[in-house]
Amino acid sequence: MNTSSRQSVPWQLQILTRIKSHFFLKTFGITIFMTAFFTGYIYLLKNPVFPVTMMPLTLLDSAVGFKPEALFLYVSLWLYVSLPPALQATRRELIYYGWTVGGLCVAGLGFFLFWPTAVPAANIDWEQSYGFSILKGVDAAGNACPSLHVATAVFSAVWLNRLLLEVGAPRVVRVLNWIWCAGIAYSTLATKQHVAVDMVAGALLGMFAASLSLTRTSLATRQNRVPVEVVRRQES
Repeated sequence: MNTSSRQSVPWQLQILTRIKSHFFLKTFGITIFMTAFFTGYIYLLKNPVFPVTMMPLTLLDSAVGFKPEALFLYVSLWLYVSLPPALQATRRELIYYGWTVGGLCVAGLGFFLFWPTAVPAANIDWEQSYGFSILKGVDAAGNACPSLHVATAVFSAVWLNRLLLEVGAPRVVRVLNWIWCAGIAYSTLATKQHVAVDMVAGALLGMFAASLSLTRTSLATRQNRVPVEVVRRQES
């Protein structure tokens, strides 16, 4: 679909069409990807190879108090990171995205393997905090730096911004995308799953990976584009 054709189709319909494209492949792929990631993540969390480094607290950590209601934002990441693959238009684009986000996750797991980290224990009774006892049972406050929660959120936000621009989504939708991403980053501090150093490191990792992947996508698009003069000669 060329640019003029896309502009004539409402952005909501374009998004629906993209979601329906290769729907079962996307659903199966996202499920397998998350299962494989969590297997490696939890293994390293419970079996650190090297001594665990405790991350330092900063003024920002003191300023952001414990907010139990932020748990909703924290767990919303799993829906959020599913949106970019769901909006890929073709099988080729979906596979490319899978490789790039996979590279990001492998890089994060590499940090956790060679430099296991954790956050200082918070003076909170998790058993009395709704939902947190379950969270702590699955995702203890280890594998801290860089925060892959933030890294994957930033990576997804950059890609979502690109995809929303492609379908011509209004600015308010793109702004809401960034607000959601910021909310997830904030939730890592408000739930005391991470400290500020983890959050910043994760944001930098996610931005670097997203910029690198989108740069290569743009280069591939330009290389595969047929010159206008060639098309005109073929049509004549």
